[in-house]
Amino acid sequence: MASPAKNRPQSIHSWVAQELGSRIVSGFYAPGDYIPNETSIGEEMGVSRTALREAFKMLSAKGLIESRPKLGTRVRLRKNWNMFDPDVLRWCFDNNPEPKFYLSLYEMREIFEPSAAALAAMHRTEEQVQALAEAYAEMEIAEHGTDAVYTSDLNFHIALLDATNNEFMASLGMTIERALESSFRLSSATANEFVTSLPGHKAVLDAIKEGDPARAKFEMQAILTNSKKALEKTLEDMTAKQAVNE
Repeated sequence: MASPAKNRPQSIHSWVAQELGSRIVSGFYAPGDYIPNETSIGEEMGVSRTALREAFKMLSAKGLIESRPKLGTRVRLRKNWNMFDPDVLRWCFDNNPEPKFYLSLYEMREIFEPSAAALAAMHRTEEQVQALAEAYAEMEIAEHGTDAVYTSDLNFHIALLDATNNEFMASLGMTIERALESSFRLSSATANEFVTSLPGHKAVLDAIKEGDPARAKFEMQAILTNSKKALEKTLEDMTAKQAVNE
């Protein structure tokens, strides 16, 4: 449970929103549950009603809760949550989401990233090709066991979305950056899987550089198919280890 609010660098209502948001996405407050009244939860957290109400406004804007007259504040169904909100994504990843959460992310990526690669091949500038090439070079020299393994992968995909010169695609990449980082961390957890992915990224880079949208789309789809398999294997191993420990 939360300790009384003190010595926190962020605003009190932002901290309260973070605490309650984490409880919601972790299932402590399940969809359909009513959050305790302002008096009891305010006393528990050591915050004012004003801070609570501001936090509730934030959570309501993110689709997590709704106020019901004479009944209180209720957690909304998961389908109503704004999963593209950076805070909601962070809270989800910080609370050990179920394997289905990661796989849903890959299904979404399979919808837009191959098409983004095709757009990049058609619309990229020379400077953007250079940025993509630099990101790939970072991947080649990344040492297994270091953060560079997944940060370089992330930089490559963000650079690709930027190279589409489509403001919606670029914005989408920045919005789900935390989600991509966490999925890359898992899918590249073994040295073999990361090394295996390098030729595919190089193929995407070459197709974009040569202005070949069909090949760029095909190669990106291949990357996602292979990395999804790697992620599924990692998740299976994690689930097996948890079962043994229990």
